[in-house]
Amino acid sequence: YQPISYKLTTRSGYEEQFASMVRRCNNVGVRTYVDVVFNHMAADGGNYGTGGSTASPSTKSYPAVPYSSLDFNPTCGISNYNDANQVRNCELVGLRDLNQGNSYVQDMVVQFLNHLIDLGVAGFRVDAAKHMWPADLGVIYGRLKNLNTDHGFASGSKAYIVQEVIDMGGEAISKTEYTGMG
Repeated sequence: YQPISYKLTTRSGYEEQFASMVRRCNNVGVRTYVDVVFNHMAADGGNYGTGGSTASPSTKSYPAVPYSSLDFNPTCGISNYNDANQVRNCELVGLRDLNQGNSYVQDMVVQFLNHLIDLGVAGFRVDAAKHMWPADLGVIYGRLKNLNTDHGFASGSKAYIVQEVIDMGGEAISKTEYTGMG
């Protein structure tokens, strides 16, 4: 959960292998939902990715996307979960907090998610959704393509989106702020 790129290269395989798996699953009626991380990028120490990408988290430089310091919220830690602004604009345990209100960041996230849709995925589990502003997520979700009909999806079908919003009650952020978007 500490990305340094959006490349589909992991210890488990490459993009071509992922695309083949998704196609084979779709052919037998099994849908694929991708766990996506776009609230943040890797913290200090996360300098090398399994796909060969490099990053400099201390300077907020992630050239494989590419992201620079201009794409992140100012550095601050979350110390008060009753402060919605802090929860959504500060770093979760040192992870570099992307500014999803930034149009360039939105473009990069939408490009990544739409690429996955092109490959045939049916939807997404959005990690750390609670740490992003609902309006920014709405913009991103609104720009997603319809699901790929070449993979057996009905014309006009939208991605199924599940959002991680931990709500134990009594905090400034509520799951109800996100309900209509997932």
